Amino acid sequence: MTKRAAIILAGGKGSRFQTQNGVWQDKGLALLEGKPLLVHVVENIQHESDETLVVVKEKQRKVVYDELLEKHGISKVKIVTDVKAKTSGGPLIAILTGLKAAKSDICLTVPSDMPLLNPKVAEYMFKELDGSFVAVPMWPDGKLETLLMVLHRKNCLKIAEALCQLRRERPDDIIRGALKDLFVAPLGKIKKLDPDLKSFININYQQDLSQLTPRQSQGPNMEDLRLNLGEIPEREIEQLSALAKSENAKFPEIPKILVDTAEVLEKKSLFFWAAISREYEGKFLLMRQKIEKDTNIIKEAKAAFLKAAENYAAESEIYRQNRCFRLAQRSKSDQEWCEMQAKIITG
Repeated sequence: MTKRAAIILAGGKGSRFQTQNGVWQDKGLALLEGKPLLVHVVENIQHESDETLVVVKEKQRKVVYDELLEKHGISKVKIVTDVKAKTSGGPLIAILTGLKAAKSDICLTVPSDMPLLNPKVAEYMFKELDGSFVAVPMWPDGKLETLLMVLHRKNCLKIAEALCQLRRERPDDIIRGALKDLFVAPLGKIKKLDPDLKSFININYQQDLSQLTPRQSQGPNMEDLRLNLGEIPEREIEQLSALAKSENAKFPEIPKILVDTAEVLEKKSLFFWAAISREYEGKFLLMRQKIEKDTNIIKEAKAAFLKAAENYAAESEIYRQNRCFRLAQRSKSDQEWCEMQAKIITG
């Protein structure tokens, strides 16, 4: 039987929730209908999972949340602190922490500021994963709920570890890297489970506590979409992660290894991972150039960044054709960044 975990992401600073010149307030402790937001989230999803974890950034918050849950009679919740990482940060580290701590086969991530998540919606996402590695809500306009995802733990753990090592911090990179994704349409079958779509209400600002307004969205995406862009290239991902960890430009073979890796990935049309390989080829070449002062290396670095841009452009076009507009935009941004690097290094 497939085991399920719920991973509540509760380590954010809640910057938008703060009042000007006021004392910092922990959003997870903010009251909605007399109950802290964190308690709402735990109660909504605990019965849909075999294990429940809360991920926090520091030990002090763990102490506070342990006391809070005990006060509200909630047990069997494990609170874990973020893994230490010099290479990345933000919600991706929290997701990685949760995946490392979980023992279940599939994991639901949910931010602590979504207090009205309908258990039926969580159940639907769990069940519909079915062969995909990520299930994530996508609105009609292509925007994603990137912190509300169901993840195949084994595969997404490898991806998250690599992305953190590669200094990529955006949680939507997990979606891009997983390749087999289910985009769940809130205005499709989910609306029958949650007619008012209260599941997707985020408490970002203090006024949101009294104005529980669901997201409004218009666009072409009204039904679930399942994409299969290929098999996860585990060997190449492990190699990329290991090379990024070394960060040693003294080894002249590193760019060649990255070229060979990229070529394998390009032949399989795995554009996201191919682009990262080319991008890191460019970065390693620039580190070598600082040591060797060889102008030919500059030319090679420029070519690497332009190759990376081509791969990101190809990835963006796939998402655009499938109306995954937010991911198309992310790929496009990566493309433009690589093109800018190529311009900068050649003056």
